Amino acid sequence: MSHTLGIRQVQKQKTRQALLDAALGLLEEQSLSSLGLREVTRAVGVAPTAFYRHFRSTADLGVALVEEALGSLHPMIRTAVTTADSSEERISRAVELIDGHVSASPAHVRFIARERHGGVQPVREAIRDQLGRFAEEVQAELAKDAEAEGWSEDDMAMLSHLYVDQMLSTASLFLEALEASPEERERIRRRATRQMRLISIGRHHWRD
Repeated sequence: MSHTLGIRQVQKQKTRQALLDAALGLLEEQSLSSLGLREVTRAVGVAPTAFYRHFRSTADLGVALVEEALGSLHPMIRTAVTTADSSEERISRAVELIDGHVSASPAHVRFIARERHGGVQPVREAIRDQLGRFAEEVQAELAKDAEAEGWSEDDMAMLSHLYVDQMLSTASLFLEALEASPEERERIRRRATRQMRLISIGRHHWRD
């Protein structure tokens, strides 16, 4: 009996992932607010009623896509921030991480970029919550630096959000340059590095 349940669970997970993958593919050409569940189930080859065994609505599916797109980045960002010996190395690792993520998962990045200010409120909130978590994690690590002495909680939060916003901007630039020449992508890396370096320099000279 347990073996049968295990097989069913695996099949259920496969169908759920197929629905997510199909939705992500369809969202390359449209926004989530215009996506119909019948489109998704038709792409997977299952009955529309099967959709509700996995998601309550297309908004619920969108929230799952947010988790899929951003959830796995938390440990990578923490590693990039915590294991760096200097702010320069931290910036270099962050740019490298963003470049690699965009190259590996462009559809996910495009989905986040479009839906961050889109028309589906639960998805906007899920993205905001994930970005808030990133900012909190960056803030926790920046607070360990000697330069953080004397900084208020509000100023540390402002700084971490500046870094996260810049990372999002950098991801958008890399996304637009997916088909660009290696020279163009290198130019974007240098620009992104300089922009983050500017934030870092501002940090050293910030006075409340």
